[in-house]
This record gives sequence, structure tokens and C-alpha cells, in this order.
Amino acid sequence: MEDNIEIEISETNRGNEQIIINKKHKFNFSFQRKDKSKIYRCTEYKTLNKCKYLIILNDKKEVLKYESLHNHLEKEIDVSISVAKHKIKEEIKKNSIPMDIKPKHIFNAVSQEMGLICPEYSTIRSQIIRNINKQFPPNIKGFDDIPIESEYYKTKRNENFMIFKNTDLIIFQSPFQAYLFSNYHKNIFADGTFYAAPKFSYQLFITRTYVGEFNMLYTTSISILKNKKQSTYETLFKEIKKNANKFRSNTLITTINFHCDFEQEHLTNNASESYNSYLNNIFPNKPLFYKLIYILKEEENLSYNDYQRRTKGTWKKKQKIYSATDEIKILIENYKSKEINLFYNGCNRSELVKSWKDCLIDLNDININLK
Repeated sequence: MEDNIEIEISETNRGNEQIIINKKHKFNFSFQRKDKSKIYRCTEYKTLNKCKYLIILNDKKEVLKYESLHNHLEKEIDVSISVAKHKIKEEIKKNSIPMDIKPKHIFNAVSQEMGLICPEYSTIRSQIIRNINKQFPPNIKGFDDIPIESEYYKTKRNENFMIFKNTDLIIFQSPFQAYLFSNYHKNIFADGTFYAAPKFSYQLFITRTYVGEFNMLYTTSISILKNKKQSTYETLFKEIKKNANKFRSNTLITTINFHCDFEQEHLTNNASESYNSYLNNIFPNKPLFYKLIYILKEEENLSYNDYQRRTKGTWKKKQKIYSATDEIKILIENYKSKEINLFYNGCNRSELVKSWKDCLIDLNDININLK
């Protein structure tokens, strides 16, 4: 048996244990003996090479037997791909919310650790995406399966996003959205989309408000409805109004002008068609529950950053004077979130480039305003 054997633990694409020896040869787990030692056979054992060499490890992963007289060439590139995949998979497992994972960032960190012998990103990208998808929580198949508590119910700012749930309805409204609803409630635009609603639900129902000083529409709540009963809609508006009253600076909200089905042409077309079309484009198929919630939180964060940038933090109780650095940081975070959305929507490289070109234009505008 040769000396100075370097052992790395890896696994096959199917999740079975694999041993890497001296970064040159791969051995797949074969069977375990009564003394708990394990037999690993060369991966070329079942190929035309029929390489018969094996390695035996005890339960402490110490080598009991190994001979390196293989009848085939060393496979450093193939081995490097396996090692990279395994290391990336382990990094992915550390993240509880898979949609926060940026595949290229993980790859860059692992490749830097591995050094020169590392595969190209394009050769293992599909495997990385599959590993990320495997980390998703079990899909929700009905309203009864929707949990009361979940780490997905927290915004980027670690605030509560889900405010109400019963057997027919679940409502999402961040403190920021509730603030907008309570302080710009003169006209609330409400509409639903069926295409972006999860399979187990009837409708995704959205309320938006118009902030005149910015000429902007902001989403103020998103709800998933199980049915179209009048009582469901009554509960929805009642709970949104009750939650928004917590963020009302003076009097309680009493009268709200709800515009449903968007009978007013000018604002209503912008309020309904643009946002609903955007969601429908993100989800060409019925979305999974947790992926929908994640995207809705990303959109909420984009709106929050946009509003903060426009008002320079004046909606908070303690006004904060933003420096140029703060403005730039908010802008860049905004575009980072947009990049994540584009990536998970299967965008191409040109769309990402265009997005960051828009970011540079906005950065230039900030610079001009400071002069």
C-alpha cells in the first residue's frame, strides 16, 4: 500500500457516498462488512476497463487496504468536477432559503478554494440548479397545508409579512405596505389574477395605492383566496384595514374608496394591468407557494427601497438624513434583488446586462443631483 494517501469524501449525483484518492481517482461505495469497514470500488469497475482495484476504509475513514495499479489513465478533470459539485452542494445545504442562493457566487468561492484544477461554471451549472431546487420545502397542496409560522413569512428587514390566515384566506402585508395603505387610503385599487395563483387556490388578490407626489403605484397587500365567497372578500378587507390602523398617525381609517375591476381608465389600467402582467410573466405556470411568497417579498423590498430613496426615510418615526453613500447603497441593493428575480425567471445574459446598465444610469443621476 502506497504512502501519503490523500482522501476526500464526496458523493455521486444520486447522493451515494464516494471517495476521492489523491485528486486523481474516484471510488464508489460498494458494501459494508461485519466489522463496519467499507469497500469502495473504482468507478471504472463497471466500464469496459473493468478496473478491479478497490479501497477499504474502517469506520474512522482510515485506509486498511489500497493499491493504485489502475488499468486506465488518471481522471483529474472528472475528479475535480465531482469535488466541486460536492463542495457546492454542502454550501447550498447551509442556506435555509434556497432562493437566496446565488449559484455563481458559491461557485466562485469553491473554485478559489480548489485552486487551478476546477471545472468551468458552465459544466456544472445545471447540477447546481438541481441541488438548489432540492432544498425547496415540500410543496403546499391545499390551504390546510399552509403553515401558521414560517421563516418565509419574514421580510428582508426581518418584519412580519403574513398578517392573517384562516381556512379560506391568507393575507400578506408588511409594515411598510400597511403604512402606505393607512396614509394613502383615499383611493385603493383592488384586482385579482388567476394565472399567478397557486394551483390549490382560486385567486391571487392585490391591493395597490397611488402616491401622487411621486406619481407612483405601490402594492399594499397580497392575498391568496381559496374561493370567491363574499364573506372571504369581506374578511380580507376587514383584516387589511385593521392591520393598517396600527400604522395610522392620527385618526383611524374609516372610509376607503375601493376601486375593483378598475372602472376608472387612467390609473386603474396602470394599477391592474402592469402589475398583474408582470406577475404573470414571472410565473408562466402556476407557481409553487413558497416561490410565490419569495418573489412577493422581493417585490416588496424593491418598493420599500424605491420609496425610501424618494422620501429619504421620512416615513420612519425618526427621520434619517441619507448621505450619498446611503442612496447609492439602497439603489444597488434594489438592482441586486432585481437580478435575483431575473435569474430565477430564466433570463438571458443580455437582460442582466441591460438591468445593470439601467443601474449605472441611475447612479449617474444621483451624481448629477449632488453637484
